Amino acid sequence: MRTDIVHIGAGELTYEIRNIMKVVEKLIDLGLKVNFENIGDPVAKGENIPPWLKGIVSDLVMEDDSYAYSATLGIPETREYLVAMNNRRGGVHLDAKDIIFFNGLGDAITKIYGFLRRTARVITPSPTYTTHSSSEAAHAGLPPVRYPLDPENHWYPDLEELRRRVKYNPAVAAILIINPDNPTGMVYPKNLLQEIVSIARDFNLFIIADEIYHNLVYNGHKTASLVEVIGDVPGISMKGISKELPWPGSRCGWIEVYNSDRDPMFADYIQSIANAKMVEVCSTTLPQKAIPPIFGHPAYGEYLATRLERYERLSKLAYEKLEGIPGILVNQANGAFYMTVVFEEGRVNGNQSLPIANDPVRQLIEKLTTEEKMQPDKRFVYYLLGSTGICVVPLSSFSSDLQGFRITLLETGESKFAETIDTLSRSTRQYLASA
Repeated sequence: MRTDIVHIGAGELTYEIRNIMKVVEKLIDLGLKVNFENIGDPVAKGENIPPWLKGIVSDLVMEDDSYAYSATLGIPETREYLVAMNNRRGGVHLDAKDIIFFNGLGDAITKIYGFLRRTARVITPSPTYTTHSSSEAAHAGLPPVRYPLDPENHWYPDLEELRRRVKYNPAVAAILIINPDNPTGMVYPKNLLQEIVSIARDFNLFIIADEIYHNLVYNGHKTASLVEVIGDVPGISMKGISKELPWPGSRCGWIEVYNSDRDPMFADYIQSIANAKMVEVCSTTLPQKAIPPIFGHPAYGEYLATRLERYERLSKLAYEKLEGIPGILVNQANGAFYMTVVFEEGRVNGNQSLPIANDPVRQLIEKLTTEEKMQPDKRFVYYLLGSTGICVVPLSSFSSDLQGFRITLLETGESKFAETIDTLSRSTRQYLASA
């Protein structure tokens, strides 16, 4: 091209959760049966959509205004409903103007980072959900700025290190929290959230909290929403219906803005995001209309409780089967529907492998792991896939220096899940022993 047309941060936009599907498609063509443990889609793992939820959506489909544009920031009645829900929790008082709808949180994430000044950075946890770290790095055209989550301490953040990295990096304008966490399944205790708010207050930062999994907490753990602890600090909470409900294809999420009136620069930044929504006209109408009748349905509470009970059982089962393997570190998931396994330092390298019975599959895996310079945990993921058909995601792809992998707790057939974890356990032992 006559002039460079590639965005300065284009190289930072990677998403291994989906990238591995390019390899999977080739392996399926070679006869491999794949067990997808890479994508957080409850429907793809067999979740049945409850009839009462289908009924709500079906009724809305018959209404003509479900096909129309909605208000730019979101349907007023839905925003008022969400405001009332939040104001019952206590904390910062919200108005409807403080809620902005998007076409899924991926859309919200892109705009929240994209409309920051390029030199303003958001410090993200490590490991972290790829869409956050990639989008933040892409907006800056630089590698992500990170703070560590500690697998030796329940995946809780190292707050002293967070404070140090904020103090000595004046470009940091905001702190990202994902609660419950993806990819680790960690749940932030209220006191940790309060301490992070204190750091933001001390350095005049704002907070971004991805709370899409906020109601998916189990194993007796408790947390708090950002609105309950943020006090006078500016902040943004991200929420949606694609995880709490089995409706990821709805692509419906929203942000709640806290204390925009406390800082004129923050207010201008939020206005720029709202202006961007005006250029797009609006977000998808139908799922917005569905939110009040779904959340207000008498069957909703019991339905959610049933899902949580299943995630709790599977998290315990996976932990019991994996935690005794020499060479790995595993924490029980207590929220969301993910669990992360870490390889102890030096336990994976570029020489290990697993037997692969299907010759064409073996040849492709050997070619990929030989020709492509890859992280050791990604090599494990490829050999696990070729050998067993189990598709997981390497931990290094979640903006992490640690080696490991993430699995999901979404399998609806518990005997099948147990079989998958047994196979994963045997293969992990065998791979580590092959060095």
